[in-house]
Amino acid sequence: MTLSWPATAIRRGVPVAAPPEQRAQLQALLKALEGMAPEPNDTAACQLIGPGNKRIPLPESVFHALEQVVEVLARGDSITIVPIGQQVTTQQAANILNVSRQYLVRLLNEERIPYFKAGKHRRLRIADVLKFKEQRDRERRSALRDLSQLSQEMGGYEDD
Repeated sequence: MTLSWPATAIRRGVPVAAPPEQRAQLQALLKALEGMAPEPNDTAACQLIGPGNKRIPLPESVFHALEQVVEVLARGDSITIVPIGQQVTTQQAANILNVSRQYLVRLLNEERIPYFKAGKHRRLRIADVLKFKEQRDRERRSALRDLSQLSQEMGGYEDD
């Protein structure tokens, strides 16, 4: 099998997206995976079959991670796999948050996201970046609900 992205890109945390022509195949794979969830502690439940029909047992945790990856790619979104305990640079954190590096540095200076220094460089724990992202997304959804409610109360939406 030939991959459409280099394996080194995956190791470096570069987002991976499936080409549009693979969307139907991903949807079919997702549907198949949803009906195959292994029973807890059933070590023989899943296997990865490679070239030459070589079979490798697939741990339950890997199966569930694979299912999540396929779900994201099937939606047409990109995915980056990052270990939760990993440290990231300011540029990597900015990429995760989809903001400029300069804006991220401002957030760090305002102490809105914890960081530490490694020599002269700032480093962030991925868990802290993801926690900030989750909180920011919650606040945005709440503000959008409030704005929508206010608009409705002011007659901004016509009844059909």
